[in-house]
Amino acid sequence: MFSVLSYGRLVARAVIGGLYQTDSRDYSLVTAICGFGEDFRKGILKKGMCYGDDACFIARHRSADVLGVADGVGGWRDYGVDPSQFSGTLMKTCERLVKEGRFVPSNPVGVLTSSYYELLQNKVPLLGSSTACIVVLDRQSHRLHTANLGDSGFLVVRGGEVVHRSDEQQHYFNTPFQLSIAPPEAEGAVLSDSPDAADSSSFDVQLGDIILTATDGLFDNMPEHMILQELKKLKNTNYESIQQTARSIAEQAHVLAYDPNYMSPFAQFACDNGLNVRGGKPDDITVLLSIVAEYTD
Repeated sequence: MFSVLSYGRLVARAVIGGLYQTDSRDYSLVTAICGFGEDFRKGILKKGMCYGDDACFIARHRSADVLGVADGVGGWRDYGVDPSQFSGTLMKTCERLVKEGRFVPSNPVGVLTSSYYELLQNKVPLLGSSTACIVVLDRQSHRLHTANLGDSGFLVVRGGEVVHRSDEQQHYFNTPFQLSIAPPEAEGAVLSDSPDAADSSSFDVQLGDIILTATDGLFDNMPEHMILQELKKLKNTNYESIQQTARSIAEQAHVLAYDPNYMSPFAQFACDNGLNVRGGKPDDITVLLSIVAEYTD
């Protein structure tokens, strides 16, 4: 589940007023996955790449590397609905569309929209809700295109500092934006956002940039400075090193989630909203850790 490296060449071109270099190499993502279901099944993926109610995918097509995470809304369990079915099917549909080439790298919202509307058109309704985050690397342009709906998200680290981070989308405390499909009798009563409401961004990346994409189980339990400390352990672009660091991050978040005395980012956010809360937030945790590297077939 990772992309391998490739070597190209630097092309120097003379231009009026001087000389500049154009990097003609294609870029790629070397990605490792780790996570934990809230039920303590350590690092075990369900069928379809799910940790608990979280889901994820990694896919490649001719021009792009694409990955995504989704977090099924656990409240559906109270109505006899398995929350992982919605998030898992959403991510599997995104993966299939990418592999079939039915997407535009610069429009990750389009991947999310197409996948969601496929779910809406199922003859047998698939009930549920989910947040979602899609990240696309355009190999030739070296640009990263992102779409984030809700409180999953990503951050990009360069030189030990965060240079890009997704914005969390909340309607109100602990109620993130989400895609939903409700039974006909409940339509209008279930919170549901349009894929077009996703926060989108596009920016250039460089070789060696670190991209961490995760569900809120990570971000609710580990502040940015702790994540950066763990990323310092990542010394090279080989898959084993990336996998080890991804596991270290997920494990630390998992431990903190069950510490009753820890002032987690979630607890701090709760206090900011007038609630007297302390401790971590037990939750499913999914971490996709990627490094921008040179591409090869």
